[in-house]
Amino acid sequence: LIRANDNRAHKAHVVVFFIFIVSNAGGSLTPLGDPPLFLGFLKGVDFFWTVRHIFPETLFLVGSLLAIFYALDLWFYRQRKEVAPLDPTPDTGRIGFDGAANFWLLGAIAGLVLLSGFWKSAVVFNIAGTDVGLPGLVRDAGLVAITLLSLKITAAKVHADNQFSWGPMAEVAKLFAGIFLTIIPVIAMLKAGTSGPFGAVVSAVTRPDGSPDPAMYFWATGALSSFLDNAPTYLVFFNTAGGDPQAMMTTFASTLAAISAGAVFMGANTYIGNAPNLMVKAIAEDRNVKMPSFFGYMLWSGGVLIPLFIIMTFIWFK
Repeated sequence: LIRANDNRAHKAHVVVFFIFIVSNAGGSLTPLGDPPLFLGFLKGVDFFWTVRHIFPETLFLVGSLLAIFYALDLWFYRQRKEVAPLDPTPDTGRIGFDGAANFWLLGAIAGLVLLSGFWKSAVVFNIAGTDVGLPGLVRDAGLVAITLLSLKITAAKVHADNQFSWGPMAEVAKLFAGIFLTIIPVIAMLKAGTSGPFGAVVSAVTRPDGSPDPAMYFWATGALSSFLDNAPTYLVFFNTAGGDPQAMMTTFASTLAAISAGAVFMGANTYIGNAPNLMVKAIAEDRNVKMPSFFGYMLWSGGVLIPLFIIMTFIWFK
């Protein structure tokens, strides 16, 4: 995508909308698409529950974003000097795949992730003071093995053609290591409920009659997912709403839909709301795309996403 647009004067908007659509909204339909939904799956939420309950919201958001992107990109394209007379990477006539063996490995990754959700085992290992179940251990060991196998069987030329480097991944790993360390007390304060420092936030998601307020769950989950990682934020509000997967999927289905949508959709509000956001930014910058700053990106999300979220609230979460 970056290479296809490298003869354009304006490229950052392409990457920004890629983050909106592919890194976030597009992953909202199954637990394979986004970490918060996968955690819900591990908690007992049915694999296809989200596609049955938030498909209209996803269709509205993705459709609106594609329409806005098309209009914006067309406007840029029609500007003078938008397209360089000499393409730095001329297109070729042949379309195909190199390193196609990795498709099998992608299937294996999906299989391991699903296995860890469906496989129930009482076997638990204590690793550095943390209890890790056998399914999770098998999944993580398998993912590491697949990574090493991919590096082994993929030709160096394929990596070179894709401009692959470890730099963006190392940058994201360092940043999120810091985020996960500093997020621990914040999550603990949220878990304290109404008696904790965030008691006002927890109280705000409950109506005077004691029932959950889907609109407030949508915005509270989304607001915190924007600045904390969206996966632990999802778990906090999932448990705040009761934490019983059967009740959440039936009696409180609208609340679970609001929590799921808030965590996944609003993870796009900042670079740190979802790990892939920062990864995409780092890869784009590694390929000389001038990306917006942290607050510059928030201007994009605030101007494009927030109005759509307000409309969604009045249609689906009122």
